[in-house]
Amino acid sequence: MNTYTESPMLDSAQPQENLKGKLDRAERLNKTKSLLLVMPLLAFITVFFLMPIGAMLLRSVQTPALSTGMPLTAAALINWEGVELPDEQVFAVVGHELLTLQEHRQLDSVGSDLNRVMSDAKSLLARTARGLASETVEPGSFKTKMISSDKRWGQVGIWMQLKRLAPAYSASNYVAALDLRYDDQGNVVKQPESRRIYVSILIKTLLVALGITGLCMLLGYPLAYMLATLPAKTSNLLMVMVLLPFWTSLLVRTSAWMVILQSNGVLNSTLTSIGLINQPLELMYNMFGTVIAMTHILLPFMVLPMYSVMKSIDATYARAAHSMGASSFRTFLQIYFPLSLPGLSAGGILVFILATGYYITPALVGGRTGQVISNFIAYHMQTSLNWGLAAAIACILLLIVLVLYWIYDRVVGINNMKLG
Repeated sequence: MNTYTESPMLDSAQPQENLKGKLDRAERLNKTKSLLLVMPLLAFITVFFLMPIGAMLLRSVQTPALSTGMPLTAAALINWEGVELPDEQVFAVVGHELLTLQEHRQLDSVGSDLNRVMSDAKSLLARTARGLASETVEPGSFKTKMISSDKRWGQVGIWMQLKRLAPAYSASNYVAALDLRYDDQGNVVKQPESRRIYVSILIKTLLVALGITGLCMLLGYPLAYMLATLPAKTSNLLMVMVLLPFWTSLLVRTSAWMVILQSNGVLNSTLTSIGLINQPLELMYNMFGTVIAMTHILLPFMVLPMYSVMKSIDATYARAAHSMGASSFRTFLQIYFPLSLPGLSAGGILVFILATGYYITPALVGGRTGQVISNFIAYHMQTSLNWGLAAAIACILLLIVLVLYWIYDRVVGINNMKLG
């Protein structure tokens, strides 16, 4: 009798395929659930982090003053070669557009926008528009009339400045943020010595942030060590004192330092009363006051990462080193300190990044000599309204911080730390 021997194999393969399909569906379902759980965080990061940074990057390369306010002029200047003065046709385009803006009472607005990126642009446009409107301009005489209204129209340099502002996107803001400028031939040259501001302030900001980071390390390491090694009762009391600044407003803490450091403040009055000084010390409205106040405010950001790492260090390592004859200093240097380096480096990079972008404390305590780059960014955002320059400075600062973080990760990263 013939029997069909392959049917058992087929019967056993079918459940296996069904089981595999069920496992795949279950895995897809788990991935979908995980994605749905992460979606709110991704949406938050996208809306409140990535999109603002993208908007800042876009704003830093935008030059809409001329392309938006005087689009016909911008289109005419893009085709101008820039060797000699433009021809009569270009002069006529500019003249007609100035008269149109004056007629619609938009000249002041356009002139103010141009004035932020081109000095004396508002007065140039206003004077020229008044000269053209004073009498009827015959066709073919715009060039003569505009030059007679303001001699600057007879200089190639002023036209080169307008030509650089003609495109809607350019690197003009970055050139200005690096204390550079375009000359009349379109070459990038250094600003005069008296107008070089941003590079020196940026370097000072990075040095101040580095110094504050170093001070926080020196002050925070012993405190974190005490928090991690003292009995729980004492440690908890110290932790409350460390966390106490987080329960008060940043403005309140900064104001407290102003009360302490001012000429008739607590510190100067105390030193004068005990006879250590004869006249008040200059402790505020300078870089000294900025560093002191920022160090106090940022110190908890150094202590907490170090404490979390030190608390996890097993005490048996130190006991084993002592049992092998190592001194306390050698045990600390070769065992405890290398194990605490992840917390020290994490706190250091956190404090450094926060210090580079601080604004309120330097503005209130630092005065003119204690300002950092964030104060100039705020000035261009709030006072001069030159948002493109402010965005360019912020992007340069962001790039420097990212490069320094990359160097830190390559040199001092946790993966590169080894016991000595």
